[in-house]
Amino acid sequence: MPLTPLDIHNKEFTKGFRGYDEDEVNEFLDQVIKDYELIIREKKELDERLNDMNERLTHFSNIEETLNKSIVVAQEAAEELKRNAQKEAKLIVREAEKNADRIVNESLSKARKIALEIEDLKKQSKVFRTRFKMLIEAQLDMLNNDDWDHLLQYELDSAELKSANLKEEEDSLA
Repeated sequence: MPLTPLDIHNKEFTKGFRGYDEDEVNEFLDQVIKDYELIIREKKELDERLNDMNERLTHFSNIEETLNKSIVVAQEAAEELKRNAQKEAKLIVREAEKNADRIVNESLSKARKIALEIEDLKKQSKVFRTRFKMLIEAQLDMLNNDDWDHLLQYELDSAELKSANLKEEEDSLA
């Protein structure tokens, strides 16, 4: 156990013949006591500072550990978010591709249907044109027929027409 200033102060030496001067020894001991007390006080202060520093170091070590854990958790969360975003992006792309394929297929189907309808309309227009042409040609033939000229040569008297009408009426009554 280390000496205390009180131990040094209470220490008594045995006196011998021609020993040391008692006043000098006491004065020296007083100086040693003061210096020893100062060293003990400084040591106590340094111990307190050391404890303070150790507590702060522990505190900062805990903060560092917490921050490191937080960083790791944040990195893991970021990676998880990234993975989820990539999965979602892939799903969106797949869905868009399916929709695009569906739209293209529907468009192709509609285009084929329209092309068939166009072909059908072309055939119908050819048939209509042919029939219309035949009708017009038939009408033209009728107009060009000599029967029209023959009809124009007939001259009927209105009196003959009236008598023919009367005769028809009489025949129908009888």
